[in-house]
Amino acid sequence: MKWTIHNTEEVLNTQHDYLLTAVWNRPTVEGFTKELDQALEGKLTDLIKEGDIETKKKAVSFLPTLGSLESKRVVFLGLGKENKLTFDLLREAFGSLAKELKKKKVNTLAIALDSFTTDEVDATDAAQALSEGLILGGYEFEGYKKKPNVADVRLENITIYSNHDAQELQAALEVGEAMAIGTNEARTLVNMPSNLLTAVKMAEYAQELADRHGFEAEILGKEEIESLGMGALLAVNQGSEIPPRMIVLKHKGKEEWKDVLALVGKGITFDTGGYSIKPKDGIVGMKADMGGAAAVLGAMEIIGRLQPEQNVMAVIAATDNMVSHTAFKPDDVITSLSGKTIEILNTDAEGRLVLADAVTYAKQHGADYLVDVATLTGGVIVALGLDKTGALTNNEPFFEKVLEASAEAGEFIWQLPYTEGDRKRVRNSPVADLNNSPGRDGHALFAGAFIGEFTEGTPWVHLDIAGTATTKAPHSLGPAGATGVMARTLALLTEQFLLDNE
Repeated sequence: MKWTIHNTEEVLNTQHDYLLTAVWNRPTVEGFTKELDQALEGKLTDLIKEGDIETKKKAVSFLPTLGSLESKRVVFLGLGKENKLTFDLLREAFGSLAKELKKKKVNTLAIALDSFTTDEVDATDAAQALSEGLILGGYEFEGYKKKPNVADVRLENITIYSNHDAQELQAALEVGEAMAIGTNEARTLVNMPSNLLTAVKMAEYAQELADRHGFEAEILGKEEIESLGMGALLAVNQGSEIPPRMIVLKHKGKEEWKDVLALVGKGITFDTGGYSIKPKDGIVGMKADMGGAAAVLGAMEIIGRLQPEQNVMAVIAATDNMVSHTAFKPDDVITSLSGKTIEILNTDAEGRLVLADAVTYAKQHGADYLVDVATLTGGVIVALGLDKTGALTNNEPFFEKVLEASAEAGEFIWQLPYTEGDRKRVRNSPVADLNNSPGRDGHALFAGAFIGEFTEGTPWVHLDIAGTATTKAPHSLGPAGATGVMARTLALLTEQFLLDNE
């Protein structure tokens, strides 16, 4: 999107097709709304009282001015009561607006930005919420249908009127834009079918991302993975004709490679369950089993755009989990990169296996803090539903930073217990150091605890996004399908690290 910023004094004297303003649920019109009311000879007050212009949260109303103003139409965005406005609500309201503008094929928009500010939400907050909400709410996965011969009209040019410092507003707009674009990139990756997004193609995408933003990249092919002894990743890949990839991207925000935050993603491009095969209903949608990898790549897109002075590393283990005569089997014993042996009790518990090698490799590359993100278990959905991400940690202060970032991103996280009893269950094997599936009870806890065995005391947070990576219903900030969840949380965590280390 192209953003242009002008002083508020010019707004009513400039011609626009669509002029956007906030409208509040209060007894009288005030501020810019009052100026509009005066220009419209008091008709605006009547329209609000009669309900033709709605003031409830996220309501969008269009009003032709019929020559009463320079602008042809005024768009009113309802925000409810002024003292209840939050950044999250404003971002969602702009997301809802994006959907309505798309229906009307609006290409250009002018905004009286200061009408959206309160004591709690200033002009820079409003600017970030604007760019973030419009781009997230306007996202659509184009898919692969034959396209009709109709011009695609998108919102592209936005003129902002505000008395706030233009440079500060521009910076806020760029932050919101980066957050939204990174999230939408993650969404697109998850929405892609697995025959088009293989481990090889994901690695190519990561390399393009690195080239675009100046990251250091290391992409390991199958021979290199074998030579390093990544036995857990190789076991999962054993049944596939498509080779695996271990992907490493590094953003070096400091002169010295220290205080390194590692973002580790599960990149299972399709999960059949292997010989512990999924039922026909459960196997549909398993193209989304690389949602953790997508979140990490989306976060790196944001980081690449904002260039924080913080060392960040992305590590992604990518493969599919297929059934064939070469696939790994229950009762197999494999050796991970760490040297720990693993008894396979469930080939559908494959995500924790590839993450084990990815976590170890991140540590070998100097990770001082670890966050792994994965569509890991149905157990987390049973425990928390479809709208909450489950978390485990071995370090409470570090988890608090992740929690703070998630709250700012509007991505809800709930901490699950991580106990010695869980660790004992994972370590209970007569033939190996660990087993990969102790039982159905506490399944989400055991999956996280298994990954924890490879952190070796490094501060670590595990995020299970099995419920939150996709949604069946459209919402204010996007359509049904992939959500891009945790991309913004991870990027904001990076920013928090920067603030803490200054």
